[in-house]
Formats: sequence, C-alpha cells, structure tokens
Amino acid sequence: MRILLVANYLPDRQQSMLHIVKMFEAGLKKVGYEVHVIRPDPVFCQFQQSTRGFAKWLGYIDKLVLFPCRIKKEIEWADVIHICDHSNAVYTKYFQKAPHLITCCDLLAIRSALGEFKENHTRWMGRQLQKLILEGINKSQYVVCISKTTKKDLLHISNLKEENISVIYLGLNYSYEPMERSEARNYLKSFGMKIDSPFILHVGKNNWYKNRKGLLVIFKHIIDTKGFKDYKLVLAGEALSKELHILIDQLKIKRNIEEIILPKNEDLKMLYSAADAIIYPSIAEGFGWPIIEAQACGCPVFASNRAPMTEAGGKAAIYFDPDKPEEAAYIICEALKDKGKTEKMRREGFENAKRFSAEEVINQYIEVYKKVLALKT
Repeated sequence: MRILLVANYLPDRQQSMLHIVKMFEAGLKKVGYEVHVIRPDPVFCQFQQSTRGFAKWLGYIDKLVLFPCRIKKEIEWADVIHICDHSNAVYTKYFQKAPHLITCCDLLAIRSALGEFKENHTRWMGRQLQKLILEGINKSQYVVCISKTTKKDLLHISNLKEENISVIYLGLNYSYEPMERSEARNYLKSFGMKIDSPFILHVGKNNWYKNRKGLLVIFKHIIDTKGFKDYKLVLAGEALSKELHILIDQLKIKRNIEEIILPKNEDLKMLYSAADAIIYPSIAEGFGWPIIEAQACGCPVFASNRAPMTEAGGKAAIYFDPDKPEEAAYIICEALKDKGKTEKMRREGFENAKRFSAEEVINQYIEVYKKVLALKT
C-alpha cells in the first residue's frame, strides 16, 4: 500500500503536528509500507514564522494557491491519502475521487470561530478560514479523532455520520523513560538552568486554552503554602509573552520562574525525570501529549478535571478545577507532601503510559486505511 501523508507548512511552526507526521512516516515504513510526505513549500513566505502580519498572507499564497497545483500531481501515485491535520482539510476537495482520511486533533479554532469560547475572540478573516476548514472536513470520506472529546465535538459541529469517524489516541513519539534524577538535574544545568531546589513543570505554548495565566496564579498559591516557598516553576515550550511577564511581576514570583524555550525531546525527558510534578491546567485540549510523556518518565501529573485530560491521564493523575486556583494549589500541595501518594502516582503513571504505544497507533491506522480503500470499491 502506498500512503501519501499531507503535512503542515513548516513556517507555521506547529511542532506537535510535525512530531505526529514523523511518527506516521517512521511507523508505516517500519512495517513495510511505501510512504511519501508532501507539504506546502515556503515559496512566497521566506520568513521563519508565518502566523502574523504580512508573512501570514504570503503563507496563504503558498498554502492555498501554489500547493494545490502540486497535490494534483501526487494523487495518482497514492493508494490512500492521509491528511495528518484537520486544519489542512481545505485540500479534501482535490481528493474526492481518491481514498482519503483526515486526522482531527482538536476543533478549538473552529468552535472559537463559531463563538463557543468567550475566552477567545476570532476575527473576521479567521472565521472565514475556519469555515473553509469545516467545509473540507464535511467533504472527507473518513475522520480519525485523537480523543473521544474531539469526536464528540466533531459530531456536534459537522455533518459527518458516526460510522465515518473513529478514535485513535496518539502514541508516544519518542522513547520517553525515567532518568536518574541526579543525571537529569546535571543535564539541565548544562544549559544554564539553576535547579538547586524542587521544581514543578509545565510544557506548552501561550495559547489561550493552555491557561498559562491560570497556571501562574495556581503556582503563586503553591509557594505561599508553608514548606513550598522555594519551589520553582519551569515553563518549557514557547517563550513567555509580554502579558505573562507582566503577570509574573504582579504576582511577585519572578525569582521562582525558569524558562526553557523550544526544548527538544531529550531535554523534555530530562525535565520530566527531574521535576517533582507537572501541572497541566488546560481549559480545553485535543489530547494532552505532555501528560503521557510525563507519566512515561515517572513524573506525577496534576491536570484539569476536564476531558480529554482525564482520558489521557486515566486514574494515574490527580485532577483539579482550573477555575479554582487556590483549591487546585491545595490539592497539589497536599499530594506532594505525601510521598506515598506521589510514589503511587509514579507507578500508576508508568502503567497508564503503556496504553499509548506508537506501534499500536500505526496498526490501528492501517485498519482505517483498509476501511477507506473498501469505501471506494
């Protein structure tokens, strides 16, 4: 079987989607399938990032004008076309005569454009783009959602029938495993991180739904708790925004904050292994990769009591209401004081992470490919 993977435009810097495509490509090749990855080339947009200003419009030319010409040349080669990110569903109109499917990661942008999230206003141009994406999803033959929550959202906003939607959880895209704490801490010192005290970790971007503002307030309550004043919060991922730096100053927690910008997988493995815990206070998500990455490294997980965080973390995580920061801090501190509880979280986390094997993900997708092929015969 020959699989054409449609991947994301590199200047959009969607790191998680790049990891997903690599997982598909490596996994399918490993079991003997022919795989070809295509993505829009940055012809007009020569900037490193295409998400703002003039670069954004140049990116639209590359993605919506030039790339379709290339797509038409690739269709005949493939037995199945797999659009790896639903945000590229605008291309399904070119695949109507070919077996194809979409992986749907989350529908937060579309739901925001429909006015479902008061926390995130979408401008007119954004609403038009999300409308096109939804129209593309509605034209697809089959959609795989990465969580039950995403499937529920898809059934809510799309015209697709349930028999043409399935759920396949994401698998670990790297060999995450626990490291010796002393080794991990020494590694972190090698790039300037002063880790002489216990720390709590957060991995993510500044997107509204990641709730980094809420995280900072929760952390303020944590260090105000007796026995926790020397704890640090390590924020790994996207550089903090100006707004978040202002909030850090207002909360007077600057001395307790460390940043690691755009860490690699190996860096994350060390962080998970060295941290006392990870806090994942998202308001909404498509899945929540850092939850299972942390568990695979033996890091206790504290997350929002909302799906899909509860789907990913299972019974091994401890959950809190992200709208109640003081209560969340109390829950976290009480658990961290109890070494027996955190040790149990580590053990159960290892077991939970085993559910998310990349090999099993590939096996499930192969069955979907066969199903999609059968739909066109």
